Amino acid sequence: MLRKTASLLSASARALVVACGVSGATWITPGTASEADVFNVVAPFEVKGVEPSTSGDLFLKTRVAETLVDADENGNPLPALAERWEVSDDGKVWRFFVRPGVVFHDGSKLTADSIVHALNVALGRSGGLLAKAPIDGIAAEGEVVVVTLKQPFAPLLAFLAHNTTQILAPASYAGDDTVKTVIGTGPFKLGAFEPPLKFSVIRFENYWGERPAIAQAHYLAAGRGETRALLAESGDADYVLNLDPASRVRLERGGKVDVLSIAIPRTVLIKVNAGHPALKDVATREALSAAIDREGIAAAILRLPDAGATQLFPPSVGTWHNDAIAPLTHDVDKAKTLLAQAGWKAGADGVLERDGTRFAVTLTTYPDRPELPLIAAALQEQWREVGIAVTINSTNSSEIPAKHQDGTLELGLVARNFALVPDPVGTILQDYPPEGGDWGALNWSNAEFSAAIDALSRTADKAEGQALRDKAVSILQAELPVIPVAWYQQTAAVSKKVEGARLDPFERDFGLARMRKAP
Repeated sequence: MLRKTASLLSASARALVVACGVSGATWITPGTASEADVFNVVAPFEVKGVEPSTSGDLFLKTRVAETLVDADENGNPLPALAERWEVSDDGKVWRFFVRPGVVFHDGSKLTADSIVHALNVALGRSGGLLAKAPIDGIAAEGEVVVVTLKQPFAPLLAFLAHNTTQILAPASYAGDDTVKTVIGTGPFKLGAFEPPLKFSVIRFENYWGERPAIAQAHYLAAGRGETRALLAESGDADYVLNLDPASRVRLERGGKVDVLSIAIPRTVLIKVNAGHPALKDVATREALSAAIDREGIAAAILRLPDAGATQLFPPSVGTWHNDAIAPLTHDVDKAKTLLAQAGWKAGADGVLERDGTRFAVTLTTYPDRPELPLIAAALQEQWREVGIAVTINSTNSSEIPAKHQDGTLELGLVARNFALVPDPVGTILQDYPPEGGDWGALNWSNAEFSAAIDALSRTADKAEGQALRDKAVSILQAELPVIPVAWYQQTAAVSKKVEGARLDPFERDFGLARMRKAP
């Protein structure tokens, strides 16, 4: 009877997968391993291609590719493909010593020349992270990679741990240096590749490090939270990331899977077009912020009462969380007063008007993070109470940067990870340069802020660095180019058969190399 029930549940789970536009049970393609030996990972992130700039995070998460430098769970640099490094007294020359005995998945040897080629490709990518570092040149000297800087740059190690700087074999590249296939050095090599929804990885027997217990794994992108939860509950998936809050509670109560949760350096925030006529005044952005009931959203939607964001950086981002600044609070009367002082008056339908123009804006978000559309609905209602009409556009996450680039974004609700680079200054440099960033500022800049971040990237003095961070955070809190809503927790449902599972607070690694699946 138990076997029949499990079979029926598995069938229903797979039917839901089909209904959601994902190939059904046949997404498990055993290849060289028996189906029982295949480890199945499900997450919401689509596979956009082989370029590190588009899907490099997935190749890093599945340990197909590796970087010159790694990071521990506190963001501190660790040796990876570089076994050690040295920096000159003036901070402008870094020497990385290549780990000996490493081979790519095609059997070719890892050399300083192959690393230099991969890094120079990353450096030349328009809009790429590495291009934001003041690099004067990258060259090989024997089996040492030499990075020469125009000026000292403290976060260089963190930049070299970013997924877009992964080291691929020379054969990965076409003649024009576009990536045609992913040939890395990790404990797993790429198997079947079927974007945008799935790919497989196979254990690489000649890996330089510890041999993984898992022989083969499959990755499936499933955008709907309920789909992912059902795949976990039915046993069709071994490791499922990004549970929606309701599913998380249900799975915890059901006891069929283990539910993991960890605070991570990610914040749900509202990206504001500070050049929009209705949003360009700081007072108006303060009003939008004051109208938000963060505690209510955190408790009712996220089921995490303490997750309301009183500032941009959560406490988990230690040196960037500033306890000295005044917290963002919920104050509807203050919001109404600020809007009135800005010249807004209620129209016949209750929506504010100024100079004949209604205060009506579009809030763009995406369902990859299942809580975001729910938070958007709550914001829509809370802003309606102060006279702001909001239309919700729930679409693909790619629309946020697209609308940023063409200037049509008004408000965007996103979940921003401040540890894409182990040192958050890397994300800050991407998101808040004077010209703005796809996931950060839009039509906002501040000379004092830019100067503080520039100085921070140059200094190695801890006290000076902390003072600069505190100054930068205070400016963001005062001017609100983005409006924090909630701090984030990463969640996962893990099969009871899986041992060694844990969540990476920097979201760099699914942990395939350290997990094992009991028979």
